[in-house]
Amino acid sequence: MFKLGLIVNPLAGIGGPAALKGSDGEAAAEAFKKGAGLRAPERAARAMDVIFHSLGGEAVTVLTCPGLMGESVARQCGFVPELVCDTDPLNTRPEDTEKAAGTLADKGVDLLMFVGGDGTARNICNVVSSRQPVLGVPAGVKMHSGVYAITPEAAGDVVCRLVRAALVDIRLQEVRDIDEMAFREGRVMSRYYGELLVPEEGRFMQQVKDGGREVEALVVGEIADTLIEEMDDDTLYLVGPGSTTAGLMAAMGLDNTLLGVDLIRGGQLLAADVSVTQIERELETFSGPVSIIITPIGGQGILLGRGNQQLTPAIIRRVGRDNLIVVATKTKITELAGRPLVVDSNDPQLDRDLAGYIPVLTGYRDRVLYPIGYGAT
Repeated sequence: MFKLGLIVNPLAGIGGPAALKGSDGEAAAEAFKKGAGLRAPERAARAMDVIFHSLGGEAVTVLTCPGLMGESVARQCGFVPELVCDTDPLNTRPEDTEKAAGTLADKGVDLLMFVGGDGTARNICNVVSSRQPVLGVPAGVKMHSGVYAITPEAAGDVVCRLVRAALVDIRLQEVRDIDEMAFREGRVMSRYYGELLVPEEGRFMQQVKDGGREVEALVVGEIADTLIEEMDDDTLYLVGPGSTTAGLMAAMGLDNTLLGVDLIRGGQLLAADVSVTQIERELETFSGPVSIIITPIGGQGILLGRGNQQLTPAIIRRVGRDNLIVVATKTKITELAGRPLVVDSNDPQLDRDLAGYIPVLTGYRDRVLYPIGYGAT
């Protein structure tokens, strides 16, 4: 079941028809005085209609806020939403958006979809980490950020592709906003506020050769290059078995245990082909951050529980789901034909906790969002 978080900023875009160049601050009240009506709920409904009519109400669980901040639209489109925020739906403020975003992220939504403009994107960026996938439905006056779908319907289509386990890239995109006061004086002053992780339509863009097939050695090299760029010297990495992870070790000039687990930190090999006891002993004395780099078994999609049993449930819990770094070529993912990745940790509760959508590094700074199933075979 795909968990979709929904936040609607009902005031987004209200200043546009009133020629107010935005809806921040007192602009919304002024727009109401000029007879402007709400636009964002209608645009939210267009996105949610696509999702409901394409997938039905059973494939997606909608978590949202009361009234106009999401509940009304979800029910209008046929969903039975779960209300997880206690915001005031009749008097929404930026603080309400931030509170809702933080709550939904804490609930572990697979995708946080928000409806608004650049001001709304700023609110989301203030509280959501760069590891939480989000998607903006355009409804504002100012749309300088790169986190929005082209249309509400396009946003709905992206969600449908995610639920169907199609290849959907996810990339960090800029959140920008302009100074409304300066804009009303004819000056465009755009400012960078941060980045959010945004799904995009999946395409074979990296190393497409030989009649459209990936050249695996080149792609594995690109994955390794990205991992090396993103590695932190203070983090302990548990590198799982497989040819894709072996590519990382080769790129770092380190010996690799193709069928075992190796420990590296600060660009150095600490221990090779470690046992459960060795890993546990290392974790007992190491207080810093820990990550696991793993790749699924080709054709099977099994991520944990086959060939990497050294990564026990206790070790996986110690590391945490957010610190699982999954790597695979797009060819390997495509060959699953939409089947989810599988975890079989010998701990059913942990398998449930690991289920959901996770970023998969598939090329040079190229990631897709793909599901981990529970009970899949």
